[in-house]
Amino acid sequence: MAGHSKWANIKHRKAAQDAKRAKIFTKHIREITVAARIGGPDPETNARLRLALDRAFAVNLPKDRADAAIKKGAGLEETDHYEEIRYEGYGPGGTAIMVDCMTDNRNRTVSEVRHAFTKHGGKLGTDNSVAYLFQECGVLLFAPETDSEQVLEVALEAGADDLVENEDGSTEVLTAPASYHTVREALLAAGLEPAAADITQRPDLTVPVAGDDAEKTAKLIDRLEDLDDVQSVYTNAELPEEAFAAE
Repeated sequence: MAGHSKWANIKHRKAAQDAKRAKIFTKHIREITVAARIGGPDPETNARLRLALDRAFAVNLPKDRADAAIKKGAGLEETDHYEEIRYEGYGPGGTAIMVDCMTDNRNRTVSEVRHAFTKHGGKLGTDNSVAYLFQECGVLLFAPETDSEQVLEVALEAGADDLVENEDGSTEVLTAPASYHTVREALLAAGLEPAAADITQRPDLTVPVAGDDAEKTAKLIDRLEDLDDVQSVYTNAELPEEAFAAE
């Protein structure tokens, strides 16, 4: 989520992930398995698998569990078949929310996603009802104390598209999906380690949400992320830090 509370929000999300580590591991293992099945077991030639491993190791998934997931995806072991589905909807106040899922039971998943929206003041929409409000891109977030001029110099030289300085002092590097890994490796080589980095769906514009709607939106996002079949949740809602504190 972008905006003045970017840094506070990313810290909250990390804390929430720590509290749900076992479930988070399961989701990353599923993504690794599917990535290996689709593009093969070598992360050097399979960009999706390389990204899945980066995400998994960022939350401290053990390497042996990642290796086992790759073997399953490559067909060396039996594995379940997962279907990738995206649901789109509206949060309290009309904000846009996209939910990416992997499931072996489409009916179960849509029922759970719809229930989460309804319970927390949102509404499930139709295909492409909000997707046009987002762009897929690489985002690397740096802490407020990071030297933004150095980040800018290294990132642009490596092929980044833009750099955004948030009101809270944090810095975001934006890249095309195809340039993400090159830019990330260049920044790491320069001793600039991002606090968070991913290829994500970034909203073209964010919508400030306050009061009860902010609290409901935070609870809706948290509930969606807690569903077993949900891999990622994206929103254009800009939430104040106190909305998360109220969860």
